[in-house]
Amino acid sequence: MKEKLVGKNDIIMIGVLVLCGAIIALALLLTRHEGSQVVVSVDGKEIASFPLDKDITYEIDGYEGGHNTLIIKDGLAYMSDASCPDHLCMGMGKISKNGQSIICLPNRVVVEIRDAGGKAPEYDVVG
Repeated sequence: MKEKLVGKNDIIMIGVLVLCGAIIALALLLTRHEGSQVVVSVDGKEIASFPLDKDITYEIDGYEGGHNTLIIKDGLAYMSDASCPDHLCMGMGKISKNGQSIICLPNRVVVEIRDAGGKAPEYDVVG
């Protein structure tokens, strides 16, 4: 007697899991950066803020003549150019979630994603 490898219940279960995954993915895509702000700080002072859902290119005047170029495109923020010697900030990748940041230490530039209220996320600290 031949056994079935995939039964009717298995197919139903796979269908339900695929449907749940698709719903979760769609919800994440629709709410990923709604209302999020990209906040730019130089030497600890906030100098600019932009909505994450609007495409812009912004030239940042960093500490002591340094400069960085911030790109916001398709809901992602990243550093495309920097005058610092190591360019680590350019290699930090693209950010889009609340609490993520790009930091250029030589130019004292911090680019951070914040929620719609402009508040930075709170972290638990062991003291």
